[in-house]
Amino acid sequence: MRTVYRNRKWLAAVGQIEQCVLCGAWDTQIAHRNEGKGTGMKVDDCACAALCVHCHHEIDNGNRLTRDERRQLMDRAIVLTLIQIARRGLVVPA
Repeated sequence: MRTVYRNRKWLAAVGQIEQCVLCGAWDTQIAHRNEGKGTGMKVDDCACAALCVHCHHEIDNGNRLTRDERRQLMDRAIVLTLIQIARRGLVVPA
């Protein structure tokens, strides 16, 4: 069984990003990647993004994009979230 990375400080840092990293809308949610998980189990906390309700829904449940396009968009959102966390100094290396 694999160990899943959990970190409340990481999630709190993502939660401090108030604008969606994809569209710029205000009022974000912490959206975990929807790949490589089991029923009722989220992926690693470091694989999440600050997304608005609309972008979160489109990536998780939308039908406008293919599965591969949704995964690519989520990957982009995760990278943009990492950049925001680093630039804002929300998580400081130990």
